[in-house]
Amino acid sequence: MAIILNIETATKNCSVSVAKNGEVLAIKELNNGFYSHAEVLHPFIVDILKKTNISSNEIDAVAVSKGPGSYTGLRIGVSAAKGLCFAFDKPLISIETLGALANAISIDDGIIVPMIDARRMEVYSSVYDNTYQQIREIKAEVIDENSFSEYLKNGQVYFLGDGAHKCKEVITHKNAIFIDGKFPSAKEMAVLSFNKYKKNDIEDVAYFEPFYLKDFVAIPEKKKKPTF
Repeated sequence: MAIILNIETATKNCSVSVAKNGEVLAIKELNNGFYSHAEVLHPFIVDILKKTNISSNEIDAVAVSKGPGSYTGLRIGVSAAKGLCFAFDKPLISIETLGALANAISIDDGIIVPMIDARRMEVYSSVYDNTYQQIREIKAEVIDENSFSEYLKNGQVYFLGDGAHKCKEVITHKNAIFIDGKFPSAKEMAVLSFNKYKKNDIEDVAYFEPFYLKDFVAIPEKKKKPTF
């Protein structure tokens, strides 16, 4: 038996779940269009443990979404996960964010392309088959009308995630299907983290870092016009 706390903060969806043997016992998440993770993550963890009547010591592992995604969001989630692992001497499991997002839908045939917004027309994306096997590595790429054409010409391609929404007007192939309202979630992390736990596929808590894919670039604050 394994009780795992799953933490997802890679996008605007702040999500926490507790799962037993891959089955979600309880989940709490907020997607209000802002990055509120610093304010709500720790209360979510406390609330969900209280709701399931599970103490911190009863958790067998902590799983965290590793990225790619929001630099700040990932830092918050990973810092919280590592803190819990250090405090209670629990193993740390990392889950690829795009892999978890791909698991948010089920298809009989075709290709799944999870996308995370990376500003302007750039996205973080990967490609999975209908059994969730990764068939193309994760990339940061600028989307144009020819993107994913090698997959679209052979069959239906399902695009999902907050990066997919802005691509609708650019990728217009008849085989392109856009799924709205899907974000990386601690719900889909449950089975993935349990499978890793069974294989003892864990991280070195001291040295683990999120998978940013790109270097952090700070956006300078716009100067306010002086008032007289």
